[in-house]
Amino acid sequence: MEFAVNAISGKWKIPIVWRINEGERRPSEMLRGIAKVDRRVLNQQLTEMVEDGILSKKSFHELPPRVEYSLTPSGESLVEVLWKLNAWGELLLEKSNKI
Repeated sequence: MEFAVNAISGKWKIPIVWRINEGERRPSEMLRGIAKVDRRVLNQQLTEMVEDGILSKKSFHELPPRVEYSLTPSGESLVEVLWKLNAWGELLLEKSNKI
């Protein structure tokens, strides 16, 4: 459990995984889509998730340089967990609105 939590800890990791799942592959797309994330922090968290096996990185040797990220099988299984977490959050929200 501790390893899993450490792999996704960080303010922007879950939003990054969600964005990639929705089709955004390039850091510039993520910068536009995730409010208030700093480019340096985004790059750091992308690198950490590549190291943890959640994402894979593909560099294109062209000018200007282009990098794209995609989910690994581990990252895809994380998305399944996030859907369940989202459903649980909706249940909590319903309960709090009934109180």
